[in-house]
Amino acid sequence: MKKNRKFKLFSNKYINYSLLLVLGILIGWIVFHPSKVKEDKHDHSTEVAQGTVWTCAMHPQIKMSEPGKCPICGMELIPLVKSGGSSIDPDAVHLSKEAAQLANVLTTVVTKNKPVKEVRLYGKVQADERLLQSQVAHVPGRIEKLFVNFTGEQVKQGQVLAQIYSPELITAQQELLESAKTKQSQPEIYEAAKEKLRQWKLTDNQIESIESSSVPRTTIDIVSNTSGIVTSRNINSGDYVSQGTALFKIADLSKVWILFDAYESDIQFLSKGEKVSFTVQALPGINYSGSIVFIDPVIDPVTRVAKVRVETGNQSGKLKPEMFATGIVKSSLGEYKNNFVIPRSAVLWTGKRSIVYVKQQGTEDPVFKIREIGLGPSLGESYVITDGLSEGEEIVTSGTFSVDAAAQLEGKPSMMNQAGEKINTMPGMVMTGENASEIPKKIEVSMDFKMQLNNLYDRYILLKNSFILSEGTKVTEAAKNAQSALNEVDMSLLSGEAHTKWMKILSNLNNQLKIIVSTGKLEDQRNAFSIFNENFYKAIKTFGLMGKTVYYQFCPMAK
Repeated sequence: MKKNRKFKLFSNKYINYSLLLVLGILIGWIVFHPSKVKEDKHDHSTEVAQGTVWTCAMHPQIKMSEPGKCPICGMELIPLVKSGGSSIDPDAVHLSKEAAQLANVLTTVVTKNKPVKEVRLYGKVQADERLLQSQVAHVPGRIEKLFVNFTGEQVKQGQVLAQIYSPELITAQQELLESAKTKQSQPEIYEAAKEKLRQWKLTDNQIESIESSSVPRTTIDIVSNTSGIVTSRNINSGDYVSQGTALFKIADLSKVWILFDAYESDIQFLSKGEKVSFTVQALPGINYSGSIVFIDPVIDPVTRVAKVRVETGNQSGKLKPEMFATGIVKSSLGEYKNNFVIPRSAVLWTGKRSIVYVKQQGTEDPVFKIREIGLGPSLGESYVITDGLSEGEEIVTSGTFSVDAAAQLEGKPSMMNQAGEKINTMPGMVMTGENASEIPKKIEVSMDFKMQLNNLYDRYILLKNSFILSEGTKVTEAAKNAQSALNEVDMSLLSGEAHTKWMKILSNLNNQLKIIVSTGKLEDQRNAFSIFNENFYKAIKTFGLMGKTVYYQFCPMAK
């Protein structure tokens, strides 16, 4: 009886274990059903296909399917493209918010503004030509005494400038004295003698003095007929002069002209009566103003400029002829009053096409599409737009090149790639120009030579900045300064291989600076600067600078 009870208990225990095992298998079958596994696998693959693409802010050619570090520079990768909706244009550039922020991409809403063209003019102070006078000898004779002995002396009207001895004048005085004795009976002869002296610029007081003294004067005073500055002295004491000889040239500087050079492209924005505010390089901090009174109707065939004249008072005498002046004219463009005005930084210009990037509406992330526009006049830091945009649209005004570079790398329409062809770039490839692979070998040179290169480098930066402003006169002036700095580099401080390397680089630098100085075309100046830039890069890489860390930057849009 006890034996049967033990067997029964033993059997119930194993039955319970068996039930638990079957229940576990059933739950496992439900959880890990093959159709569920297949469904999960399908969802996972979809997530990978539509997941975030990670790129480098500094090297956008790097694209990875998961976060990490850039294999080129080691920076943390940022998300570039997230899963987008079907409403996004396939030709549009889709950036993540993080990528746009790192690339400093900013946008501005297109609005209508009053277009004001700011024309910058350069010129010099000149004497008013209408106030220039020559002091001449009215009688022939010999200069007995000079009272004005140097140029630049201030004289006043009526001031005695010199004394002249004239035999002809003595004879005319004697004729006056003889005719005075018979003036009652022969008044015509008396009046003729007085008129002869008047023609020689003797005053009535001087004639009366001669007649009352009854003694001819041996010398006559040359008096100034105007007030001003003596700009030229053409005689010395003892010189014999004939009638009509120019003794002095006198300029009245109480009023002066500012003669500006206006380029052909700027003349259309200038007109008589417009206000010009200008400053003089020699007098910083002082602002002057005047009105345009004359625009030369003829273009200079050599300089391709026309003279624009502004008149201004100069009672203080601070404005002196040949001082350099810079003027600004703000001209309202009435014919473009209904056009849009956008910042200059928004426009990418290839020479044939002008494009902007327009933000697409209805998307959470920044999405931009290229748009070709028509450019009107340049307003300095902005452009007038003739067509291509509508009011209220949002365009990229900062980071435009970054957006365009992303478009190129994704094979979408861009500034230099109108058709939208894919650009093949390998990870780690850095585009730095045609000769980037030719890295010069470093040569150790003296500290003095490096300091001289430092001076040339400072002038080079100023030359580069003048090209950014696209002002030919400033480019030429900066190139002349660079020439001076280059001439000061002492090649005797080098020897052996260093001397040979520098002589080769020096020849190329000199040649390109000469082209920049001699040519008046900005395009030719840019081409010469490109070659100068490459050779100066070689010089710095070869010899180095003193106490400076510099970076060789390049434009991905140009060679």
